[in-house]
Amino acid sequence: MEVLCTRPGCQRPLNYFVELDDNRILKTVQQKFCTTCGMELILAGRYLPIKLLAKGGFGTAFLARDRHTPAMQECLVKQFQPAGNLSLKQLEIAQSLFEREAVVLEQLGKKNPQIPYLLAFFELTVSSSIPEGKNTFFYLVQEFIDGKNLAEELIEKRVFSESEVVEVLEEILKVLDFVHSQGSIHRDIKPANIIRGNNGLLYLVDFGAVKQATQAQMSGVSGQSTTSTGIYSLGFAPPEQMQGGQIYPATDLYALAVTCVYLLTGKPTTELFDSYRNKWHWQDYAKVSDRLTKILNKMLQNAPNLRYSSATEVLALLRESPQPSTILNSSTSLPISKSISAQSIFVRGELLGKVVFTCFEGILLAIAAAIIMGKTGISYLVWLFVIAGFIWSEYRGWLKVADLIIINCITLVLVLLVPDLRMAIRNFINAQNIVVGILLIGVFAGLMAIGVTLIWRLISNLFSRLL
Repeated sequence: MEVLCTRPGCQRPLNYFVELDDNRILKTVQQKFCTTCGMELILAGRYLPIKLLAKGGFGTAFLARDRHTPAMQECLVKQFQPAGNLSLKQLEIAQSLFEREAVVLEQLGKKNPQIPYLLAFFELTVSSSIPEGKNTFFYLVQEFIDGKNLAEELIEKRVFSESEVVEVLEEILKVLDFVHSQGSIHRDIKPANIIRGNNGLLYLVDFGAVKQATQAQMSGVSGQSTTSTGIYSLGFAPPEQMQGGQIYPATDLYALAVTCVYLLTGKPTTELFDSYRNKWHWQDYAKVSDRLTKILNKMLQNAPNLRYSSATEVLALLRESPQPSTILNSSTSLPISKSISAQSIFVRGELLGKVVFTCFEGILLAIAAAIIMGKTGISYLVWLFVIAGFIWSEYRGWLKVADLIIINCITLVLVLLVPDLRMAIRNFINAQNIVVGILLIGVFAGLMAIGVTLIWRLISNLFSRLL
């Protein structure tokens, strides 16, 4: 079995022990030591680091296994080593703050399924390379989330769609609403700290235990400024955080908005922010709805008091149905109402267009299926499957009206080019001019579909008002 040494600077951290492949020995052995530097390998007597996941200025993250669980459960081990040579008093303060943050993480993870829960917190003191010297390391062990973070997803997708970003926004806002209600502020929202688990759930990770301990140590112990790039992520942190000022729940909202525009555009944040005018211009690279644009822009305000005051407020705006009348005012009522009317007509026209052309395609495919396979249960199932695929593609936004028109024309041409199929259709619809016959059937079916759609919308609107 391979086990990694967690001592920083170890020249050969990878160790291999054949005997640990025996599960009985693995469960009962007291300890193993690095063959290069002598560091204890089985952390807290149970956690075996097996893979290096990330390394930063204040510590390292490892994938580990818990040998005290039947299935050798995977977990995440974070190691923190305070920078510099600290006095005993400074080390005690850093340890105290780190432990306090561990308690907060434990409480948050137990109460919210989208936050990894804490498994253990401990320190490890080992001999150093200096004669009679000692090194102290602090460890947090957390639930391991198997999946990809949004930064990795963006590399594959290049950009996120509006619906995908709204999903991220809503899910993380729910987590932040809980975090803020517990008196905590995340302080490091960014794509790399949002993981989509293999179960499809979005998790908010890295609650900055190291950053909080380091910030407190730097300001309260060393007397240095808190404006360190180590306690936030450049490009995502708001001005008050970069200036070392007081932070608020709105601080997290700003970073979440930056995350969203980064996902929408796929552009580095340095390209989305105009430092000369001190404003964001992300809309040049992504076309989204006016409502989402308005929400994100308010979250991106430089001053915290100009942003939304809470995650709950943003969630309420995202979830409410847009009401055209609520945005009218005395000075702009005429142009806004015209714009809303035009947009409404366009949306309804697009919907009815999709209904008509989907129905026409359905007629063509139904006739072809009935002639080729006969009027059997199989032909009906094939037809239903194809039409369901069309409707699903329209629902997902993959097919527009223009796409449906092209598909209709191609299907009609293919039907007319096959002599046997053309003759069978002529006999089937009992018309001398096959094109006119198909078009008449299509028009009739389209009108019927429009009627059914309008009645359905009328009934839906009536029920929504009553309920």
